[in-house]
Amino acid sequence: MSSKKKNIVQEPPAVYKKTVEVEMTSEELHPVLVKLLEQSILEADGGKLNPHDEVMKRMKEKIAILK
Repeated sequence: MSSKKKNIVQEPPAVYKKTVEVEMTSEELHPVLVKLLEQSILEADGGKLNPHDEVMKRMKEKIAILK
């Protein structure tokens, strides 16, 4: 291969279709995971989350490289 040629990655001409939907019921998940998910949903519904902008502001104050 000469230096003028470049490797080019191309998508194959096949058409990809989504055929399988992955849905899990709580019976299929580990009980600890189910409990954590339920707790997270309750916290989100209760407004106990921090907005992204607020978290980034605090991180920039703590870590000098992010400024």
